[in-house]
Amino acid sequence: MSWPWIVLLVFGLVVVAAAEWPRMTGVVGADARRRREREKRKAKLRVVTSSEDDDFVESVQRDLDALPTIEEPRTGPKRR
Repeated sequence: MSWPWIVLLVFGLVVVAAAEWPRMTGVVGADARRRREREKRKAKLRVVTSSEDDDFVESVQRDLDALPTIEEPRTGPKRR
């Protein structure tokens, strides 16, 4: 092979790499790494069942009942 063919081959490889660059970064780039890490974190999440949800609702209701309250002034004509 003579040098012009080698130059054309290298140029062709550069053109193909430039055309495929967006797809390659989606697979091996920093965004792909963040996406894989997010998928791993999401895989560890679990759905809360209704029985646990009932416990949560009851605890919130107990907390609300334990809060101190104040009497609201009655709205009506003002007395002097």
